[in-house]
Amino acid sequence: MAKIKKHRVGVNLDMTPMVDVAFLLLTFFMLATTFRPPEEVSVTVPDSHSQLKLPVANVITLSITKEKRIWMDVDAQVVRAKIFGIDYAQKAGKEISIDELASLINKARLENLAIRGAQGAMRVVIKADKDADYDVVSDIIDILQKTKITTVNFITNLER
Repeated sequence: MAKIKKHRVGVNLDMTPMVDVAFLLLTFFMLATTFRPPEEVSVTVPDSHSQLKLPVANVITLSITKEKRIWMDVDAQVVRAKIFGIDYAQKAGKEISIDELASLINKARLENLAIRGAQGAMRVVIKADKDADYDVVSDIIDILQKTKITTVNFITNLER
């Protein structure tokens, strides 16, 4: 006696809710993300072999252009607003003179220490244009040594 086989009904999954959730998550992350403000000055950095990663927090960035202009930026918006003024909280730094560099670095270090406590040790990063005058970079390093900053990182492109 032959058995009659029952036809199996295929499983039908509705993917509409999954797509809805995916697009809701995508929309949430797009709206919740804060983007880094565009840099105020364009600097072409030199090439190097170093693969050291830059710190992401507690960083003072000094950008030096080939026209001998100096731009200072601090990673924390609160510290940036306190040392440069509230107008610069959303901007990527401010052009400064070499005469005010020492006082601004000391002020940034003190404000960062007050906000972040013991974890507030600031790192100084120099982003010098590859065509920048060496005397300006040397003067900045001398000022940093006078303010008791002995470790400085340079931003470079990785040579391939």
